[in-house]
Amino acid sequence: MSGAVLRVGTRRSALALRQTEWLRGRLAAADVVTERIEIRTTGDVITDVPLSRIGSRALFTRQLDDALLEGRIDLAVHSLKDLPTTLPDGIAIAAVSAREDPSDALVGPAGGLAGLPPGAVLATSSLRRRAQLLAWRPDLRIADVRGNVDTRLARLDASNDWNGLVLAAAGLLRLGLGMRIAERIAPEVMLPAPGQGALAVTARTGDEPVRHLLAPVHDEATAITTAAERAFLARLEGGCQVPVAALATLSGGELSLTGRVLALDGGAVVAVMRRMRARTVADALTLGEALADDALARGAGPILAEVRAASAPPVTGP
Repeated sequence: MSGAVLRVGTRRSALALRQTEWLRGRLAAADVVTERIEIRTTGDVITDVPLSRIGSRALFTRQLDDALLEGRIDLAVHSLKDLPTTLPDGIAIAAVSAREDPSDALVGPAGGLAGLPPGAVLATSSLRRRAQLLAWRPDLRIADVRGNVDTRLARLDASNDWNGLVLAAAGLLRLGLGMRIAERIAPEVMLPAPGQGALAVTARTGDEPVRHLLAPVHDEATAITTAAERAFLARLEGGCQVPVAALATLSGGELSLTGRVLALDGGAVVAVMRRMRARTVADALTLGEALADDALARGAGPILAEVRAASAPPVTGP
C-alpha cells in the first residue's frame, strides 16, 4: 500500500466509475482515504468485435491485474460477472459487495417480452442471453451490440430495426436508469451470469492490511452465493465465450443453486439444480462443483464442445 492513501483501480466506463465511487464512499465513511486510478482494458479498447471472438477471458480485467501486480494500485473494483474464475498468481478477491438485483432486464417495448411481435429483434453482446432467448422463443432474431451501457442505449434509441435491448438490471439501477427497464426477466426464462449484480474487489494475495480495510464493503452471504455460481462455471471451464448461467440463493442456512448450459441456438438445454446446508464459501464451492458434475452427466460436455468448435478465430487484444 502506498502511504496512507489506498489507490483504487477502475475501468473508465460510466458504470465502472459509479461502482468505484460507491466503494470509495463506503471506505470514506470508515475514514479510509482513497485515490481513483482509471485504467483502460482490452474490453474497452476493442469495441467493434463480439465478446466471443476476443481471445481472452480477462477482457475487462487484465490491465487492472497488471497494475496490481506492478504496485501501481492497491486494489481494483470489478463487476464480479466480468472476473475470470481463475485469477492470476498473486491476486485474490478481497471483498464481495452485497448484491444488487442479479436479473437481466429488457429495455424497450412497454409490453415486455410477452408483447414482442413474431421475429422481433433483440440486441445483446452475451452468448448466454442469446441462447436463452432463442431457447424461449426460437423465432426471435438476435443482434450483437458492444459498448458501455450508455452507448448501447443510444444505439437502441437510434435504431429502427431493434425491438429491444437486454442488459443487466444491476447496471441500469446503479446508473439511475431503472426507468428504462420494461421488464426484469424471470429466471425461468433467463438465468443470470454467475456473479451478476455483485461487485468484487481484488487485491494482492496476502495483503491483509487492505483486506482489513475492505471490511465495510464485504457481504459474506453474497460471497457464499456467488462462490457457488462461479464454482459451477469454473468446473465447466466456461467464460464470456460460453452460454453458461447460474443463480444461487441462501435462506435459513440452505444454499440453493440452479444452473443452465445451452447450445448457441438454444436448441439444446441442460438444466440442473441442487440444495445443501451451507455456512461457508468452502461449502458453496462444493455445491457448485457438484452441480457442474450433474450438468456434465446430463450432456453438457458435448454442448460445450460444440460451442467452442463453432467459435470464430479469436481476436487478439492489447
